[in-house]
Amino acid sequence: MILEINDIHSYYETSHILHGVSMKIDQGEAVSLLGRNGAGKSTTMKSIIGLVKPRRGSIIFKGQEIVGKEPYQIARLGVGYVPEDRRIYYELTVQENLEVAAKPPLSGQEPWTADRVYEAFPKLRSMAGRKGRQMSGGEQQMLTIGRTLMGNPDVLLLDEPSEGLAPLIVEALGECIKGIIAQGMTVLLAEQNSVFALKLVHRAYVVDDGKMIWQGTVDEIAANEELKMKYLSV
Repeated sequence: MILEINDIHSYYETSHILHGVSMKIDQGEAVSLLGRNGAGKSTTMKSIIGLVKPRRGSIIFKGQEIVGKEPYQIARLGVGYVPEDRRIYYELTVQENLEVAAKPPLSGQEPWTADRVYEAFPKLRSMAGRKGRQMSGGEQQMLTIGRTLMGNPDVLLLDEPSEGLAPLIVEALGECIKGIIAQGMTVLLAEQNSVFALKLVHRAYVVDDGKMIWQGTVDEIAANEELKMKYLSV
């Protein structure tokens, strides 16, 4: 097990957002966190990376407690975070965005380089000299995932990568993410678009109103019409 979240309670000032959320992810596993807008998905991701610090509970990453650590400390331990709002460097080129994020891997895995990112996201190769501000939303999303991979994380947190993108772009992005997962990357994918997410992952958790209400395999979700209608339909 690479990541274990135990009974975390997270707040925005006095607002209690997460109420005892728990999850477990094994090395090399692709897992999705599903739920409607405002269910608590992004707060869970921010709690893992340290942007929101849980007031109760624990988060164990590679056997180490990370609650209370700063985001840069958690990133250095091997957690890669792709934020919902992308945050690329708009005045840098694609190549420069990748280069500024590069660092060697912590373990003996094959390192992510710019060439390897271009193999995972072929569209970026032809745009290597283009500045971030000249890219579409889908292209920026590919770049921010590639930039995070350049940090050679052990686990990749993807927060709503399909949000705001056209269906054809979502499909292309999904194929790229599928390729990354096939290479053994551990992925936690927070998504409102359950149709998109369930094509990529092995199993899923469902969150609603800050509470974890269900977990199971993709096949079990497909067979559970009540769950889909009550918590996953948009």
